[in-house]
Amino acid sequence: MSALYLSVHFSFVRSFPSRCPAIVQWSERWLVGLLLFHLLCLLLTVVTCRYYKAQICHFLLIVGLVYCAEYLNELAAMNWRAFSNFQYFDSMGMFISLVFSIPLLFNAMIIVMVWVYRTFSTMTELKTLQLKRKAQRQRRQKED
Repeated sequence: MSALYLSVHFSFVRSFPSRCPAIVQWSERWLVGLLLFHLLCLLLTVVTCRYYKAQICHFLLIVGLVYCAEYLNELAAMNWRAFSNFQYFDSMGMFISLVFSIPLLFNAMIIVMVWVYRTFSTMTELKTLQLKRKAQRQRRQKED
């Protein structure tokens, strides 16, 4: 690879996220649908905080969708005329990463943070219970 190619390539990659909002026509129906999909995922993430098994399923679905993003990008690049006015799907997958994968990974990160919080809470409750039982045993031993 030539140095000029790499220079142009990396300058494009570096400037892409900052140029993305100006380039994209956010009023396209599929992008509005994608935004609604992400809002639904965020809502499910919040709602499933109380339901551990549902949250596991939601997490696995999110991670699976992120895993399939490369294949979705290839599929969208081949068929973009069917649903879009512009070819957004580059070979590096930058666009699909920004509008599809990053919001899903944000949801996955929220779920993991909830799991860590629950784990710490459970460990704290367990230790408190252990200390209470130990204190009760010591009181009984003193009384006997």
